[in-house]
Amino acid sequence: MVELTFDVDDDRLARVAWGRLAEPCDLHAGALVAALGPSDALRWVLRPGERPPRSPWGTTVWERARARWVPRMPTVDPGREIAGIERLGGSLLVPGDECWPDRFADLDAAAPHCLWVRGDPALLLGSAVSVVGARASTGYGEHVAGELSASLASSGTVVVSGGAHGIDAVAHRTALAVGGGTVAVMAGGLDRFYPAGNSALLERVAREGVVVAEVGPGSAPSRSRFLTRNRLIAALGGVCVVVEAGWRSGTLSTAMHAARLLRPVGAVPGPVTSAASAGCHRLIREGVAVCVTDAAEVRELLGARGRTCRSSRRSGGRATCRPVSHVPSTRSCGRRCRCGPVAPWTRSPG
Repeated sequence: MVELTFDVDDDRLARVAWGRLAEPCDLHAGALVAALGPSDALRWVLRPGERPPRSPWGTTVWERARARWVPRMPTVDPGREIAGIERLGGSLLVPGDECWPDRFADLDAAAPHCLWVRGDPALLLGSAVSVVGARASTGYGEHVAGELSASLASSGTVVVSGGAHGIDAVAHRTALAVGGGTVAVMAGGLDRFYPAGNSALLERVAREGVVVAEVGPGSAPSRSRFLTRNRLIAALGGVCVVVEAGWRSGTLSTAMHAARLLRPVGAVPGPVTSAASAGCHRLIREGVAVCVTDAAEVRELLGARGRTCRSSRRSGGRATCRPVSHVPSTRSCGRRCRCGPVAPWTRSPG
């Protein structure tokens, strides 16, 4: 019998524990925590044979989920992780905190258990646009990304991206250059920024904007975590704009997450001879995205998103995920991730 060394009844500590026990976007963990609360969900894991909560999954599925989580129990130390982020000048956010992004509610069971933050968490609440694209960007793509991000940020819109080389880096850098706000969403812990080549930029984002992650300090980025991280980038923005993406770029998974979350998706067209724009053209052709060429058109999409949200509130509901019916087939974004379908033509996390 595994014994926990922290106060299980402390909601914050329990949520940190779940962030360590379960991989990002583990729907079984999300559903269990939603049904029982983080503390009782931990107790359920430690009580073999106890009846699982009512769900679409059978007992066998729940026992397999328990078998994934139990081996990690002895390594869980929420107090150590919180002390680690505080040494870095950061903080922890959990649902119910003043700066917790309500937009994560659209993710339902795929929402993060907690959020590790370095920088100004208030930026997570502002009007935002996700600007994403390929790591192997072209001069054309970088120019367009810079123009879009600078115009949006200078008008008070927060620019959200993933901190990677290429389009992401340009989006963060130009937003900061005009004195605007930017959010970088990491796939690993905030004690060591990745990629290392962007560490100076990400340190600046942490000082002047905000860097966030759903995994605690010491967590290594991995291919599956890059792909699951993309759902957070999509959720934080009111609109998702893909500036450049190859035919199989992992950037396209962000667009698919945004579409399922009812976020408008824009794609920047490029030369038909450019492989770096093939993914953008595919998004437009298959109806996932609309063509955008400047910041004014992105603002139009952002305004349309606001009208949709207000209409939903008047009807007593909220935006909910939906499948993108025109995608011919789907797959999960990681071996243990069940955060829903992504386009079958996305392969790499870039």
